[in-house]
Amino acid sequence: MNPEVNPNLLMVSSSPHAHSGASVRRIMLDVLIALTPAFSAACWFFRLNALRLTATCVLTCLATEWVCRKLMKRENSLGDLSAAVTGVLLAFNLPPELPTWMAVAGSVFAIAIAKQVFGGLGYNPFNPALAGRVFMLISFTGAMTTWSRANWSYKLAAAAQDAATAATSAAGGLADALTTATPLGMAKAVLKSGQAIPGFQPSLFTDFFFGANLNGCVGETCSIALLAGAVYLLARKVISWHIPVAYLATVFVYAWVLKICCPGSALPPMAHLLSGGLFLGAFFMATDMVTSPITKKGMLVFGIGCGVITMLIRTSKTGAYPEGVSFAILIMNSLTPLINRATRNRVFGAKKA
Repeated sequence: MNPEVNPNLLMVSSSPHAHSGASVRRIMLDVLIALTPAFSAACWFFRLNALRLTATCVLTCLATEWVCRKLMKRENSLGDLSAAVTGVLLAFNLPPELPTWMAVAGSVFAIAIAKQVFGGLGYNPFNPALAGRVFMLISFTGAMTTWSRANWSYKLAAAAQDAATAATSAAGGLADALTTATPLGMAKAVLKSGQAIPGFQPSLFTDFFFGANLNGCVGETCSIALLAGAVYLLARKVISWHIPVAYLATVFVYAWVLKICCPGSALPPMAHLLSGGLFLGAFFMATDMVTSPITKKGMLVFGIGCGVITMLIRTSKTGAYPEGVSFAILIMNSLTPLINRATRNRVFGAKKA
């Protein structure tokens, strides 16, 4: 017979004593909702290729997660939707015409190697989607750097022809060379050749912002759609402003200083912000709760580090890779434990060592 409990006694339990009501499933669902505008834009610009790659990556990630959990004799984790988020983010980081079997290979690597090998969600040191993308970039370099034609390159080549007085033929050759390049790829090629980068007209930035006529990965071309999703995540308090603002501000300042010092061999700051996977990485992958710092100061350090590394890769004359977002975030992921240790908050009432 259980003794009677005095209702006036206080029950003592371990922390935390307050709960926000959020769950992993709720957070992942919010991320999927936030990615909906970018997915809609991808379907509009890339048609069936966007649907094909997204469906392939999501289904493969879900199947791989189920098999891994089964083999490890652990409970099924498909319900938390983290594998679905990984699949969508990986698809958004792929060229639209990438073969389906390569997307399958990248998805298997992202879940099995970058996530489940470490124990599953909450234990992975690196963002699984980015790890899968880098694996594919190294394994299938040609396919991962092949793009379809876009009208922006013709506009830029035409502007170069109008501005050039003594090198009309060279500008015409540039027009042919740019038909399958991304803006960052064009800048890297021109930088390595020693030529001056053609001027960017305001109409080009409009194309960059809305994703019209722009080469790039499936989910990275439409900046306004990514910003809409970011606003939703901020409003839902799924992410905080610290990492994205520090990341984007660092890229902008770095590009601005470089443009002042080397105007002929540097892209405008807005071109760096609106092209490539910067918005996708800053708002949806650098802010991953598992692989980013937990303190506010640490988040700022993390964002600044991502911005510096991104620009070092983008502006290096000796490097062959025009984009630096994936590598920058993964490198900073590896430094997250050290950042957490260096920026941890002082325990209330305790003295500094």
